[in-house]
Amino acid sequence: MDKIKQAGKFVVGLDDTFAPMGFRDEKGEIVGFDIDLAKEAAKRMGVDVEFKPVEWDGIIMSLNNGDIDVIWNGLTITESREKEINFTKPYMSNRQIIMIKKGSPIKGKEDLADKVVGVQMNSSSDEALTADKKTADSLKEIRRFQDNATALMDLSAGRLDAVVVDEILGRYYMTKKPDEYDILEDNFGEEQYGIGVRKSDIAFLEQLNKVMDEMKADGTASEISKKWFGEDIVLK
Repeated sequence: MDKIKQAGKFVVGLDDTFAPMGFRDEKGEIVGFDIDLAKEAAKRMGVDVEFKPVEWDGIIMSLNNGDIDVIWNGLTITESREKEINFTKPYMSNRQIIMIKKGSPIKGKEDLADKVVGVQMNSSSDEALTADKKTADSLKEIRRFQDNATALMDLSAGRLDAVVVDEILGRYYMTKKPDEYDILEDNFGEEQYGIGVRKSDIAFLEQLNKVMDEMKADGTASEISKKWFGEDIVLK
């Protein structure tokens, strides 16, 4: 916290294609639900915030190397990540869903046998699919991408049969292209999002938890949620 106050800011690392959590709008500005939360948290801490796009498959290394101060970008709390970094209290629930092209004959996990499925490299989607050994072993190929947007483009183009992705992102894309995709009832389980910091940054973690609790209690987090999702889906 002393270093952050001395610098007058903290640096948020993110995948700037992860709509609606943190992404670029038509003007190229980084916007999103997590962006608004981080800006409000920084204001309450009396510092500025800088947003730094980072390759997702190396984002934890970027954090631990000191290139960024925090990962605030729909970061799923997983056992493997908890060994490397600390998390704030969870602030949102999410599921790993299966997206298909509208009109696809795929109805469930069993229909993915001998199919090509896309995921973002080293994401919780990648982890969840790989952990479901029965489904993963039945696939023709798991194709890994730097970002979800490219995977969904390949799904639209017919180069993939399905994409496993965070529900938050998947449903956002469906609002933009309602005639393009469907979501299967089958999924790869529920999870929770937290804000990630270095193991050594105890005071910063405490401050983040404190301001997040304040934002939940006074309704600020609820208002930001309604702006991006049309309802309050923040965990209390």
